[in-house]
Amino acid sequence: MAGWSVYPHEEIVPDEVELLASQIEEDGGKVLSIYREPYGNNWQLFALLPLMKVQPTPFQRDLSNQHVDRLQEVIKELDRFLDPIIVIRTHEGEYWTPNGNHRREAMVQLGKGMIAAIVVPDVKVAYQILALNTEKAHNIKEKALEVIRMYRGLLSEDGSIKETDYAFHFEEAYFVTLGLIYERRERFSGSAYVPILRKVDSFLELPLPEAMKEREKRAELLEGVDSLVEPIVQSLRERGFNQPFLKQAVVSKVNPIKRKRIVEIDYYEALNRMMRALKRFDPAKITPEELAAAIAEGEF
Repeated sequence: MAGWSVYPHEEIVPDEVELLASQIEEDGGKVLSIYREPYGNNWQLFALLPLMKVQPTPFQRDLSNQHVDRLQEVIKELDRFLDPIIVIRTHEGEYWTPNGNHRREAMVQLGKGMIAAIVVPDVKVAYQILALNTEKAHNIKEKALEVIRMYRGLLSEDGSIKETDYAFHFEEAYFVTLGLIYERRERFSGSAYVPILRKVDSFLELPLPEAMKEREKRAELLEGVDSLVEPIVQSLRERGFNQPFLKQAVVSKVNPIKRKRIVEIDYYEALNRMMRALKRFDPAKITPEELAAAIAEGEF
């Protein structure tokens, strides 16, 4: 065995973990310890890795320059890097971090060559971004874009994977639908539709290629609803309505489910009912009290 420490000392390290440790050393890294983490008793490695070989997962959200700048300030103030990133090693010898990209970029901009990392032997961890990432809270757009990027990555790997197989990784089914829209419309206001989507948009028991076709249909229908909502919102603004959550209030007014706990209609019926209601919606007749009641009734 090479010069790294093992905990618990009496245990034999599995061959695949030994191989990973050797690969890290060959990649220019330094394995400091091999250990079992205390919750699931799974093997992990603590290592210093060359920064040039560490990249974000390809489906991750974009960096926040403000957050990177703040991390640089904290690292310089402490004169220490205290929070290791999490990485997996790809078959190509790269290291992907699903949790730590802002810290990685901060160290790059600080001109450092190495970074401390927890290396996880299970490559599936790369798809657990939403569950892992506590570094900076995601908004709806960021979550949706990360999920659709993961989705496309999985599509290119294995067409037999079902959407339900990755329900935990995707977190919410509607993130897939919204992600498709955000790819086309960066300024789409998806949060207005979350109260209804979380009740009618569920994970599909279909292989990803088939599921993607269904997701495209759902995204198209939601965009059709939005094309009716936007002119109403604009008309209300022209009448002097400038309350926060104005769009959410309009969506809430035509939401056929409201706060019902048991939902007996599916995605298509729910959104088609919304479209019919929006076509009858007369913004000239709406009162401030009605909008306030709609906002109060919403779940945003």
